Amino acid sequence: MKRRTFVKSTALTSTLLATGTLPNLQAKNRLNQATAPKFKLKFAPHTGMFKNHAGDNPLDEIQFMADQGFTAFEDNYLKDREPAMQDKIGTKLAQLNMDMGVFVGGRIKGKTPSLVMDDESIRTAFLKRIQDSVTAAKRTNATWMTVLPGRLDLRQDMGYQTAHVIEVLKRAADILAPHNLVMVLEPLNFFNHPGLFLTKIAQAYQICKAVDSPACKILFDIYHQQIQEGNLIPNIDKAWSEIGYFQIGDNPGRKEPTTGEINYKNVFKHIHEKGFEGIYGMEHRNFSKGKEGELAVIKAYREVDYAVTKNR
Repeated sequence: MKRRTFVKSTALTSTLLATGTLPNLQAKNRLNQATAPKFKLKFAPHTGMFKNHAGDNPLDEIQFMADQGFTAFEDNYLKDREPAMQDKIGTKLAQLNMDMGVFVGGRIKGKTPSLVMDDESIRTAFLKRIQDSVTAAKRTNATWMTVLPGRLDLRQDMGYQTAHVIEVLKRAADILAPHNLVMVLEPLNFFNHPGLFLTKIAQAYQICKAVDSPACKILFDIYHQQIQEGNLIPNIDKAWSEIGYFQIGDNPGRKEPTTGEINYKNVFKHIHEKGFEGIYGMEHRNFSKGKEGELAVIKAYREVDYAVTKNR
């Protein structure tokens, strides 16, 4: 997009949002492609991010995201939605030519199982949830599901815990691979999520190499890794072959890019130039509240998208 077009479209969108004249989703008229061009990078908002403009209905939220130029969507809670709503979400995404991002798979009664344990009953329950996730994925044309191995066992050597995790993930990969589905392992930071087994990218890389399946990859959450170990670009490079998905959040505060200390323009540029064509999940809160805060989110993503792709 030429800079003149970018500035003009962003200004118009900003004016409409800021003045409250942006049509809501029940109105007949919405921002068209001339005022809201598609993002070149596959940024994926989640439900609730634009609720002040779109309301609480997931289908209206998805429509609003598409109207603003987003080409992907993620929903951690998809697995727990009613099958009829899963079908509607899948149909809506297909109509809008949007990609489905991650949802959380493998939880047992809403809780993350401790896959570090040598416990066949835990493995069986986890694998049953993975099998159930296949159905939800097919309803929405999803590819990726987030998997967390659970809490660290302080009474068990890390070597044994790692072996137990690898064993059950190999079995999960055998379930997913025939359907071309991928579980992405997400290391979480020690500050927000103390006591978890999986915290570092190198650790996730080791596990993915051991599982040795296209159905097991890394979810590189840039926010978590900035807190946990930093060194973002070198770790992206070292783990590149096993990374399947990225998530976003600036630090401190886990808000949209450009609000914190992470140089997202450089990080996105590096990822983009390596050839990544997948999804960047917007797993963060809005820096400011209300419609103005939602406008700021859109503006921030326009800024980084243009900075990364302006010459491409």
